[in-house]
Amino acid sequence: MRLFGSVLGLLAATVTFSSAKGVAQQLPQVVQGSVSSPAFFVYSEIAKYPLSSIFDNDGPLNYNRNLFLNQVQTTNTPPKRVKTVAAAEKVKRASIDPSMVGYIDDAVIHSEFRIRFDAALDNKTPDRGEFFYAKCGCYAFIQPHTNLAYDPNTPGPGPNIPKDVDFQQLYFYGEYAPYSHLSLFTQIPFRWLQANSFPGTGQAFPNSGGFGDMQFGLRFAPLASSRRYLTLQFKAYTPTGDASEGLGTNHASVEPSLLYYQRLSERFTLEAETGDTHPLSSSAGVPTAGSKGFAGDVFFYGVGPSYRLVSKEQFRLAGIVELVGWNVRSGFVTGPANPSTAGVNIVNIKVGSRMTFASHQSLYVGYGIALTSQNWYREIFRAEYRYAF
Repeated sequence: MRLFGSVLGLLAATVTFSSAKGVAQQLPQVVQGSVSSPAFFVYSEIAKYPLSSIFDNDGPLNYNRNLFLNQVQTTNTPPKRVKTVAAAEKVKRASIDPSMVGYIDDAVIHSEFRIRFDAALDNKTPDRGEFFYAKCGCYAFIQPHTNLAYDPNTPGPGPNIPKDVDFQQLYFYGEYAPYSHLSLFTQIPFRWLQANSFPGTGQAFPNSGGFGDMQFGLRFAPLASSRRYLTLQFKAYTPTGDASEGLGTNHASVEPSLLYYQRLSERFTLEAETGDTHPLSSSAGVPTAGSKGFAGDVFFYGVGPSYRLVSKEQFRLAGIVELVGWNVRSGFVTGPANPSTAGVNIVNIKVGSRMTFASHQSLYVGYGIALTSQNWYREIFRAEYRYAF
């Protein structure tokens, strides 16, 4: 039996020796006499033991028990991992909180989707400078037709002058920023009107609703940092709303403006805007044969400080106060004894709050009132949902 065991041990050692030697011969990188290859090390380790030690049953084999044949490898350096680069890298943007205001245009460049709803009361001069809707349709019903104000081509709603108009508007806004300093945007509005008539007169015009004047434009920020944005905005209004129902102005307009955002502290920010709405065409003025059009330039401005009342990782709440003003530079209006509206100033104050959820979604709720006797509305309520990305 002892001889049988010794034969088995010899066979095992011979097989091990043959395997290791075969592996070493298959490695072209191994140079004869080199000990840099683990395969050569295995070969040399096994060859050190004389056959007499295999038949020595009085003690165990003196081989390195930590040596394993699966450690055999070549001297080639393993290939390094190559990091793959995404085909479309994410646009790097300044680390900045989104805009807090609800009425002043946002200076921060980003991609976003927004839904906004307005409900306003007592617009007593809705055709002022054709800023809200087109020249009153009542001019087509003036008698006698020899009256200098008679205008058979007037585009606005009629047949009578409204005492005031209540309205609601729903806006769908989309903005795409391919770069951190540039974005493109569009806004699709829907409008509903309810005209209130003077006592003893007929209905000013039927209630109406539908698609309004579509807007589109671009924004460029020459200054964009973690604490401030200075943005140039260009907006165009297209006459897509039905002017005869009070849903549009019946002319195209352009609106260049300058927007500013400044973070004054971790909780306090200041935002501002200034610009001008310029009509590219107009209805006939008053008198109809005059050289001046009914539509007019409107210069506007606004400032809005906000303070973060709650500042948590997943929820933030800010209070906002906004002062917004307009100076009507030219144009006409229906109703007052003096139809010229040039030089009229309108100022509103708005108060509201914005709740931000995580880092993308926010909800704004605000209320505004007119501070001047001349106005676009006596009061307005606004609610807005925004998803920024």
